[in-house]
Amino acid sequence: MEKWLVIVGIWVMCAACAVFFIRGATGGSNRREEERQRASAASRGSAGNARSALSD
Repeated sequence: MEKWLVIVGIWVMCAACAVFFIRGATGGSNRREEERQRASAASRGSAGNARSALSD
């Protein structure tokens, strides 16, 4: 019984690592797009602040 728990534990760990690896390898595209949109919005906002500071 103890031997089977070790074997099952190893298989569960391998399966969890495979799932996390696959999710990490494929899930980044949506996050990258969201980060680009946030970065462009932030740069536009800071450019507007710089323009208003220059005009003052």
